[in-house]
Amino acid sequence: SKREIKMRKLDSTKVRPLKTEQLLHIEDHDFALRPGFGGSPIPVGIDVQVESIDSISEVDMDFTMTLYLRHYWKDERLSFRSNKNKSMTFDGRLIKKIWVPDVFFVHSKRSFIHDTTVENIMLRVYPDGNVLFSLRITVSAMCFMDFSRFPLDTQNCSLELESYAYNEDDLMLYWKHGNKSLSTDEHISLSQFFIEEFSASSGLAFYSSTGWYNRLFINFALRRHIFFFVLQSYFPAMLMVMLSWVSFWIDRRAVPARVSLGITTVLTMSTIMTGVSASMPQVSYIKAVDVYLWISFLFVFLSVIEYAAVNYLTTIEERKQLKKRGKASGMYSMDAVQAMAFDGCFHDTDVDMDLTPFPDPCEESETRASQTNISNTDTPRLKRKRSLKGNVGRIILQNNHVIDTYSRIIFPSVYIVFNFFYWGLYI
Repeated sequence: SKREIKMRKLDSTKVRPLKTEQLLHIEDHDFALRPGFGGSPIPVGIDVQVESIDSISEVDMDFTMTLYLRHYWKDERLSFRSNKNKSMTFDGRLIKKIWVPDVFFVHSKRSFIHDTTVENIMLRVYPDGNVLFSLRITVSAMCFMDFSRFPLDTQNCSLELESYAYNEDDLMLYWKHGNKSLSTDEHISLSQFFIEEFSASSGLAFYSSTGWYNRLFINFALRRHIFFFVLQSYFPAMLMVMLSWVSFWIDRRAVPARVSLGITTVLTMSTIMTGVSASMPQVSYIKAVDVYLWISFLFVFLSVIEYAAVNYLTTIEERKQLKKRGKASGMYSMDAVQAMAFDGCFHDTDVDMDLTPFPDPCEESETRASQTNISNTDTPRLKRKRSLKGNVGRIILQNNHVIDTYSRIIFPSVYIVFNFFYWGLYI
């Protein structure tokens, strides 16, 4: 009746299908099932265009990549008549009403489909039922990095694609155009890495509960920029090691100078090592940079130990000389080092001083000696002082210990050999 017809028009729960849906016969099929259900597995071709590699994180051991992911398959249920054999293009609103492959990223931590200004999804259907499904995704995935050669390392990462629900009996994933299925933007660059290569491969993954699945791999190799770490770690470490060698040319009796230089270089090396470790993951194995910094630290530490040995042997030698001289008229025959301990002034090793309870300062003693009326021929002490002023360099070299002499040759030679071996091994 007319009343029933009017009531049907006013019923808001019944929505007429769109013209496109009528053309694709969406209401006539159950798209919860895959195409060709019960028959051979449906082939789904994949191709990928990498837009950018946004970041590489050593601490989190992951990478972030933005890419265009495209799927190709055939669903005869979506075929339609077309006089001009033209395809129809749709946005993401039709995706929820038809069957699409359930491809996911293995080992992904987080991912999202870009939705500005609308969801970046495109669906193109051809008259014969072939479908192109494309979407723009940013994904962060794990990369199992090996830092044993850091920072002279090359990292191999991969992004893996697989169907979540359909095993190889229902869905067969493959690269649509073989090795040419993976393309990259020409302007991709990273701050810390060179991108050496991109490659596509495929394989199988087995799960004990559900069986075998087709898996596709996007492989890429990253080689680290070394120049940054040379400036920040290697070069300062080299300078500290060479600076520690300066103490070998300082007089062995200058205790404050040599000790302070050794402590300064040790603390600086510790700071460099702490700064490098703070920016790296706490791995349980030794990295290449750790080897270099620890051996450099060892060289600096040994230079401090070297002076401790020099000072100790010098003290023993002076005590033996003091015992041989003995006591004479209540005065001790003292050498330069013992004299410095009492009056804080530099003296020649052959100068004998009287040990008094309250020694006079250096300047007063020199003034008093210059005002004496004794002739130069009768005062060999004054002659020695004058020769000291004119030949300071020669006397310092003569008073250096034999250990210092050998250290000037051994330390640089061993360090050069170590550097040659290190860079040859890791590069």
